[in-house]
Amino acid sequence: MSNKNLAEKIVENIGGKENVQSLTHCMTRLRFVLKNEDKADKEALEKLDIMQVVRGGGQYQIVIGTNVKDVYEEVVKLTGEGNSGKADEGGKEQKLSAKIFNVISGSFTPIIPAILGSGMLKALLQILVSAGVMQSSSGTYAILTAASNAVFYFLPIILGITFGTRMKVNPYISGVIGAALLEPNYTRLLTTAGGQTDFMHIPVVLMDYSSTVFPVILAICTYVLIDRLLKKIIPGVFQVLFVPMLSLMLVVPITLIVFGPFGIYTGTFISNVLTIALGKNAVLTNIVFGFIGIPTVMLGLHWALIPVIINNLSTAGQDFLLPTVQATAYAGAGAALGVFFKTKDIKLKELSFSAFVPAFLTGITEPVIYGVFFKFRRGLLYAMSMSAVAGGLCGIFHIYASQMAGGIMVIPSYTPAVSFAIAMAVAFGGTFLLTYIFGYESAGKDTGTSAGTGSSQESLTVKKTMTAPVKGKVVKLSQVADEVFSSGTLGKGIGVIQASDEILAPADGEVVSVFPTKHAIGIKTEYGAEMIIHIGINTVELNGKYFDIFVREGDKITSGQVIGTVAFDKVKEAGYDTTVMLIVTNTDHFQEVKIMEPGSLKDPVIQVE
Repeated sequence: MSNKNLAEKIVENIGGKENVQSLTHCMTRLRFVLKNEDKADKEALEKLDIMQVVRGGGQYQIVIGTNVKDVYEEVVKLTGEGNSGKADEGGKEQKLSAKIFNVISGSFTPIIPAILGSGMLKALLQILVSAGVMQSSSGTYAILTAASNAVFYFLPIILGITFGTRMKVNPYISGVIGAALLEPNYTRLLTTAGGQTDFMHIPVVLMDYSSTVFPVILAICTYVLIDRLLKKIIPGVFQVLFVPMLSLMLVVPITLIVFGPFGIYTGTFISNVLTIALGKNAVLTNIVFGFIGIPTVMLGLHWALIPVIINNLSTAGQDFLLPTVQATAYAGAGAALGVFFKTKDIKLKELSFSAFVPAFLTGITEPVIYGVFFKFRRGLLYAMSMSAVAGGLCGIFHIYASQMAGGIMVIPSYTPAVSFAIAMAVAFGGTFLLTYIFGYESAGKDTGTSAGTGSSQESLTVKKTMTAPVKGKVVKLSQVADEVFSSGTLGKGIGVIQASDEILAPADGEVVSVFPTKHAIGIKTEYGAEMIIHIGINTVELNGKYFDIFVREGDKITSGQVIGTVAFDKVKEAGYDTTVMLIVTNTDHFQEVKIMEPGSLKDPVIQVE
């Protein structure tokens, strides 16, 4: 059930929006104050995709879990009630760059299987042709090539749908905007209009948008703004007719007028600069291009280089830029293989290995870019750096290509072949070692184990421990005076009857959230355990009073570190239970979560296997 549907059912079964007096949420649950609790249908609510319903303290609490913020936002849309000050689970806004990167990454996640499958098929076809098993002129080859090329050629359409979904606009209108960039009436202009046409006397520079990424992303961002504006000024009864029509009328021309010139002029500028620079200083030029090569491909600007490379091959029989282009592919392959060996996440192993194979065998980098680099930015930096080193070697050894080909099978076509093999080994091996030794970055967070791509039910095979988050007497979770925690609904854990004002980090890891009211802290360990330190019961109502938390979202912490203090005497005087809970919220990820009997503060209280 989607968050929207769940929110609709919740509102329906609490007596409708007119029965809601106020609404807030904490780390795990929606907290309603209802005008008449008798109008709420508890049995119907418990049949929904929720964890538990709790009544008490003047609140009607619906336990959702750690995704409560998403459901809360949908409920607020329906009821108009909510306290925005308490709705932001992290307590701190993500950086704009991180938000952009995460949205783009999330847009690619649904289509990664198609990209990986296509890349693997491309690799297989090249191997079959190189081995003489299949002829590139055969119908079989043409049909399978169509299957392997489709996802890349029509990427603006597919990405339009997924990116539109992430941006919360109509994904099918977004897909149509992407399709307009590939529609035959437009693409025909590429060959008949001499590279330029006009729209209502405004010049339009024509370009091929197949396989591009960022033009459609910018187009959908424009669509988001126009869609919001149109919905404000067009009456609701007419929106279904006029908003889609006007959106297409405005967004498609804006995209072709603005982003076409950007792609052509920027790409041509890079191409011309590289051509001139290669003649001046081949070593330095190859180092620079080796470093920016992967981002150039990500932006779709590499297409401007292909005519230059083809022209060099056809007129001089050799090209000095293509070897460095290949270095970026080998560096990508090294990054993918490094992630494969570093991670303990089975799903990520499958993804990274599937990206490695086409990059290593054929030089096809899209599966690595979209499947690995858009998720693990540290790996991208490693690959860029080692591509630069390999590019420098290509310049030093005066390596050149004699045909437009890539991958391990065509190393002999580069001259000198041994020097080329050495340079590519540096790009591949260097990136692999850096990724494997120093780890990679997942959605802005360092990790070398479980990344965000794994199944929620996947078992991890590590064995790690956690210590108590505060000094005091450790008690069973079942003894905690809050049935949501005591029932184990949110996961296994322990309670501590505190005897100190200091809050301690239970394990090495990273702070993933600090609730605005400071009563709850989310932590993810280096081995993939996700936990909540929940300070007191119903202390969300204090709105941060008496709490002083020293860490913020994104901070690295070490086991035993003091991460905050609480004036527990004041909390008790205010009438609140001060039991501190430590809950492993992804209990199902592990084969076993053991609750242990500590002998001292430093002894583990929870062990995961």
